[in-house]
Amino acid sequence: MKRIIYLVAIAIAFSSCQKQAKIGFVDNGTVINDYQEKKDVETKYEEKETAFRKRADSIGQAFQLEAQEKQALAQRSSQAKAQQIMEPIYKKQQQLQQQMQMEQQMMQKEFQADIDSVINHVKAFVKDYGKKNGYTYILGTSEAAATVMYGTDDNDLTKTITDALNEAYKK
Repeated sequence: MKRIIYLVAIAIAFSSCQKQAKIGFVDNGTVINDYQEKKDVETKYEEKETAFRKRADSIGQAFQLEAQEKQALAQRSSQAKAQQIMEPIYKKQQQLQQQMQMEQQMMQKEFQADIDSVINHVKAFVKDYGKKNGYTYILGTSEAAATVMYGTDDNDLTKTITDALNEAYKK
């Protein structure tokens, strides 16, 4: 009987000596969307998109004028001559469309690369934050993938990490 009591006492002592895991969680979407670097990247690409649209519109208008002139000339010509006149216009239209699509795809790739870089910055920051502040785990959640179904406000690091991340970005 004494042995059992000693074993239970030792088991209790060992279990009470174990370090309690420090766990926190963040709302990934909120952290990313409130991160100033992401906002700056979006603003940069909105400006690029606006400039692209203006340029595309002016190229389109110039092309339309040229096409209208050629079409008017073609209407006064024979069918064979009209085809000769319009053929270069059709080719130019295809080239312009391809050029605009390529430029837009390049902008989208650049944007995605910059957003991926922002996400990597956030991940690295959260990892470093966890190490520096003694967290065993920092879990991520979002509306799309709710990995944390419940957590107390004390364990919600979303605002803390977002503020620290933005402060580090300012520097």
